[in-house]
Amino acid sequence: MEHKYDENVIQVKRVSKKNSGGNRISFTALVVAGDRVDHIGYYLGKARSVGDAIKKASKKARENMVKINLVEGTVPHEARIKRGAAKLLVKPAPEGAGIIAGGAVRNVLELAGVRNISAKVLGTNNKAANVKATIELLKNLKKVENNK
Repeated sequence: MEHKYDENVIQVKRVSKKNSGGNRISFTALVVAGDRVDHIGYYLGKARSVGDAIKKASKKARENMVKINLVEGTVPHEARIKRGAAKLLVKPAPEGAGIIAGGAVRNVLELAGVRNISAKVLGTNNKAANVKATIELLKNLKKVENNK
């Protein structure tokens, strides 16, 4: 079954490497892909041109999808994570609250299918670190059983 994935380019950076002939310039592209239901993936692609870096990152982000546990469009419980300099706090929110989050975290949560959540970045402003920490946090959420 073919899934429909949405992709979002979070960041494109020009990077250079010193070598004997001068500087070698290339590009990195941070891409997040998700099905807006419960799958999310990301990749930091590197290539000599912007277009190739984005293509590579998109392809790999779709290959590196992980499933997350959501309960009625929000996270099942409050959670914190610290990965390197990235610190993140997420809390479940009631229906209608929307996504209360900033920066790269908002993009990840939208593509993951989260509809109501409150999130706060407490550490670094590094987009790649925050994306990685957000996906790690979502992946490690515990499954909550509904006993009705």
